[in-house]
Amino acid sequence: MFEPSEARVCPECGLPLEDIRKLPPSREALEDEPPVPPELETLPITYVARGRGLLAGIASLGLVAFFLPWVRETAPELRVLTGFGFAERLQWMWAPFVSWIVMLPLVLSRRSIHAMRGARLAVGFLAAIVIATVIVRVTVVPESTPYRPVRFAWAPGLHATFVLGLLALFAASRFGGRVDDLPSKEARKGDEMLH
Repeated sequence: MFEPSEARVCPECGLPLEDIRKLPPSREALEDEPPVPPELETLPITYVARGRGLLAGIASLGLVAFFLPWVRETAPELRVLTGFGFAERLQWMWAPFVSWIVMLPLVLSRRSIHAMRGARLAVGFLAAIVIATVIVRVTVVPESTPYRPVRFAWAPGLHATFVLGLLALFAASRFGGRVDDLPSKEARKGDEMLH
């Protein structure tokens, strides 16, 4: 009711004045607190159900696959390139690494069913980036010429990245589970209106 510089005590009763934001909630406010809906309850950090653990595992394996061999070249040079090796030569090949590195904390930071379901599109988009990068890498290859033959074979790292991308896309579509299956850890009386 008063500005901070206007008064320190109430002119009517002499009580000291406090900022209303610093006061605890009133007893009435505490008693009328509505129950937290099950989809908004904070889950433990170690919660792995509803696709959370699966997506975190896929993203971790995707990071490992990025450093596995992606191609074995036999001509014009003898060399093995990993996803990292490709990324050093072609900047757009960092896309799978960035997608996995963003997906992991994105998934792990979702600690409620509502937040998990809300992140489905973002996680699916990151998985689609991985899939698209692999497809472009496989379809756009250097051509052989009579003076410069090109021979190579795709290696397990590339295949693993593609499969992990597909799995992540599928898991993203179910991230957070069904909306009609909402277990609650709070004790409920049974007569509350939750939705």
